[in-house]
This record gives sequence, structure tokens and C-alpha cells, in this order.
Amino acid sequence: MSVLPTAEEKATYVNQMFSTIAPRYDLMNRLMTFGLDQGWRRWAARTIAAPGATHVLDLGTGTGDFLPILEQAMPGALVTGVDFTYAMMAAGQTRLERQTRQAAFVNGDALELPFTAAAFDAVTTGFTMRNVADIGQAFREMARVTRPGGKLACLEVARPKNPLVRWGHQLYFNNIVPIIGQIVGGNAEAYTYLPQSASIFPPPPELARIIGAAGWHTVSWKLLGLGAVAVHIATRNNADPSPSNHQAIPE
Repeated sequence: MSVLPTAEEKATYVNQMFSTIAPRYDLMNRLMTFGLDQGWRRWAARTIAAPGATHVLDLGTGTGDFLPILEQAMPGALVTGVDFTYAMMAAGQTRLERQTRQAAFVNGDALELPFTAAAFDAVTTGFTMRNVADIGQAFREMARVTRPGGKLACLEVARPKNPLVRWGHQLYFNNIVPIIGQIVGGNAEAYTYLPQSASIFPPPPELARIIGAAGWHTVSWKLLGLGAVAVHIATRNNADPSPSNHQAIPE
């Protein structure tokens, strides 16, 4: 049975869902990904690290997993994490205080970010785009608040190309993850939403096209986790993006 909300219901549904699972969110991430998710974030942060960066944004920051990693990759930068759900940021406040120098949380909507234009040197978003009602608008907003020449890194779920790996991934994602979610997080529906939302999310080439149409260029992507995760990298400038610029990074 589908648990996916309509586009009109999505913001409320997602906010309520993440408010419920916030206390066990980090533990569930480590269990679901066998601890690999932090390595994926570190790869993304290193890839977009800009010497001399002073302001970096993490969109859909949740509990702030990305913030210490971004500080390490870009020393001296003020790192800001923005999220729609207060409970997620509250769950990560202790980590923020212990593991970061001066990172900060801000409550805000991905479709209407509370920042001025060209405020950031780089922007990241990790496993957030499946949860917004308008993917294109979210990338347009990220482009608006990023300076020309600034970098984007977007981590999202993907479907493995290898048929055997894809079969095992679907079996795990669709059947095992909801059980873990019920046992550890006390919410099987939230972790049923995860694979169902992943199944309708644009594949990497299509997501690259959406990113390119939103004001980014030189869009590329790399598959990690046996193809279960795609990291898209792009540059913000004044040039119109060309579809020919969209390419996969060799694995």
C-alpha cells in the first residue's frame, strides 16, 4: 500500500514524519547504510571544497550530520544548516555544540530560502530532494543564494544498474528497512515512505537535467554504494547550462 502524500499534502506530511523519527534518525541512518553515509558526505564535501570559502549552506540539514564534515573540508568557513523541521534540528543541537566551531541552524523552507542572493560559496543537500514538493524550485533557490562560480553537491538515492545488485537493494530497501524502522525508530511508515519515494525519484541523468535547468552548469554525477547513491556536482555561474555538460563521473 502506498504511503506517498499528494503534492499538496507533502510539506505537512514530511514535517510531521521527521518530527516523529527525529530522536532515532541518526541511529537509523547508520544502521540502514552500514555506516557508509558519512563517507559519502565526506566525498561530496572534499569534491566541492573551495579554498577561501567563507559561507557554506547545507539544505535539509536535519540533525546536522553534514555540518562538522563541511567545517573540516573548508576550515574557516561559517557553515549554516537550514531545515523545515524544528524537531530534527533540536535532535542535533548537542552534536552542533560539541562537534562544530561555529555552525548554526536556521529554520526555513527549501522552496523559499531565508537568505539573500549570492550569500554562499557552496551549498550541499543530502537525501532531501525526495522530500520537497518542487525539485526544480529547490535547485533554483539554491542557485539564487550561491555566488557565481560557487559549487553544489547533492546526495540522493539511486537505483543500482547491475540487475543482481538492484534486486538485492530492492529486497533490502522495501522489506528489511521498514522492519528496522519499526524496531529501532518505532515508525514503519516513515521507512516505507523512504523506498516508495525513492522509486519515483528522477534517475541521475534526469536529475542532472533538472539541476542544469535551474541555473547550474557543468553538472556531473558519481554513483556510490554500488550504485545506490548518486552525488551530483555542479557549478553556479552566469552562463546558460548546456545538456552536453551533463555527464557521469567514471566509477
